[in-house]
Amino acid sequence: MEKLTTYLPYRDVVIVYHSVSDEKLKHAQYLFPYRSSKDFIKDLDELSKVFDFIDWDTFLERKPTKNKSGKPKLLLTFDDGYSDFHDVIAPILKQKGIYATNFINPKFIDNKDLMWRCKASLLISEIEENKDLQQQVLGFKSLKLNPDLSNIKQNLLSIKFENQHLLDELAAFLNIDFKTYLAQNKVYLTTNELLKLKQDGFGISAHGWDHPLYHELNLDAQLDNTQKALDILEKLGLNNDSFAFPFTDFGVKNDFFEKLSKANPRLQYTFGAAGLKLDSRFKNLQRIPLEVENYSAKQVIKNEIIYYNLLKLIGKHRI
Repeated sequence: MEKLTTYLPYRDVVIVYHSVSDEKLKHAQYLFPYRSSKDFIKDLDELSKVFDFIDWDTFLERKPTKNKSGKPKLLLTFDDGYSDFHDVIAPILKQKGIYATNFINPKFIDNKDLMWRCKASLLISEIEENKDLQQQVLGFKSLKLNPDLSNIKQNLLSIKFENQHLLDELAAFLNIDFKTYLAQNKVYLTTNELLKLKQDGFGISAHGWDHPLYHELNLDAQLDNTQKALDILEKLGLNNDSFAFPFTDFGVKNDFFEKLSKANPRLQYTFGAAGLKLDSRFKNLQRIPLEVENYSAKQVIKNEIIYYNLLKLIGKHRI
């Protein structure tokens, strides 16, 4: 792995997780393979042998040369503002002297609502556990469903942002109450926790207002969704100098970046999640998603380095 890092296109790699939990998370289990605390610690220990973890301020220096240790730098990020960042992740990171930035959706702060994809995961979990619901769901005529659980899962996860009302309607049809779930399960960070995390040295930045898929929005909607999140974070005294796209920056045009930068002079960087790739926009950086089932963080990054260099051979390494 150490030798492979010499083939990195730059010396400050950015990685991204969502959650770390030893519990079953119905709202997330069908969205990404989140790490257990044991596996997360193993990831950190393995990566520390190869990389130097850095904080946001150090990252902003973006110095092209190696640091004193000779290792490449690694910026750790999380998405979506789940509560385990405060309860599980931060204590582990503090113990190891590692800092991270969490990109959050202000709409969900204080457990006020559940992100639409989390609603889909929760519905699938409830339907899978309850045979009565498996029969009842077939009566929901707004979706073409059959008794096959894999079909139900595929249909619910394929619902688009603009049609998320179908998830609320299905929940009502099945007598599943998202508000009750939120009352019984602390899904998202609270305002007080966000402020405490910021005080402790962790970064809190914008991830859009309510986690849309950006290429499904027109330009005005993209800008409004982003600006609303940046403005709320500024009002709370949190970071508004960076923004990470929910899901992906695929399909987002140059006009978006230019208008967003003009309206927000303090904005330093935006982030996609396309893995180890160069980007035609210098200040739009691609992160490596690490929640890949059956692969450690070290294996994921190793595969990304190999894949990047194969793409480079055919001129496909730049977005």
